[in-house]
Amino acid sequence: MFTTALAQREKTEQGDLPLDLFAAIEALKQELNAVILAHYYQEPDIQDIADFIGDSLQLAKAAADTNADVIVFAGVHFMAETAKILNPDKMVLLPDLNAGCSLADSCPTEAFAAFKAAHPNHLVVSYINCSADIKAMSDIICTSSNAVKIVQQIPIDQPIIFAPDRNLGRYVIEKTGRDLVLWEGSCVVHETFSEKKIVQLKIAHPEAEAIAHPECETSVLRHANFIGSTAALLKYCEQSPSQEFIVATEPGIIHQMQKQAPYKHFIPAPPLNNCACNECPFMRLNTLEKLYSAMKNRSPEITLPENIRMAALRPIQRMLEMSV
Repeated sequence: MFTTALAQREKTEQGDLPLDLFAAIEALKQELNAVILAHYYQEPDIQDIADFIGDSLQLAKAAADTNADVIVFAGVHFMAETAKILNPDKMVLLPDLNAGCSLADSCPTEAFAAFKAAHPNHLVVSYINCSADIKAMSDIICTSSNAVKIVQQIPIDQPIIFAPDRNLGRYVIEKTGRDLVLWEGSCVVHETFSEKKIVQLKIAHPEAEAIAHPECETSVLRHANFIGSTAALLKYCEQSPSQEFIVATEPGIIHQMQKQAPYKHFIPAPPLNNCACNECPFMRLNTLEKLYSAMKNRSPEITLPENIRMAALRPIQRMLEMSV
């Protein structure tokens, strides 16, 4: 849980940070009446100090329900934007403003507007992993936890655009039988897993169950014993009688899996190359030091134009209503 004492001491000598970051962050939480929300893909230190840890749907609900004056969002930019959309009168801080999202970046605003215009009369269902501008052009937002449930509630004769993740879209098509028009976006992390290496791992660990996030490619999903959101993967590992799991999603979730099931063995699914490509480079931009600095300096703060915020709020509210 604790960061390296030597690194702490060196930074303290430079006058940048207090000796005990955890205590300093707790003190700032009290001073600001702040809540720290963290995604499962954050580094273990941040997960351990967070008031609430969850996937995108859980975090959206937590942001909507909080009574805090300040929301410190340890995640990526679109998540902090969602918190601001739901809480216009609260200060929303993001430890590193450069913590973006490859999937959100794969859906530029102007290009998507043209795509939408080319498909008139289509209802737009957008995965929450998109910018506020894309949310503002959407009819309903979804997450990997509820995408299937939401599409199933839409009348069968209503044509649908599903954006921005093509892999999640294909998974929804398979589960619902609906003919969705897909935007061709993807997550750099979930597209990097090697089918060949996962098969090799299953051979080497014949008792292990492979579990995967639906943002993974179809070639990976077909080898999975269970497919679900990060929260669903965590719950499955807790409840499954299996003692070993090959985990095809960002390996930050393994910290929580190990805490919830300490006697089980979790193997991160390997990427195509010998790299750390299965770790989200954007999520990992946030650090405990940056979280402290953001709270101390009340910056970087997330702000949105009110017209965009209001337009993006409606599809998020529809998601929350349809997720009950």
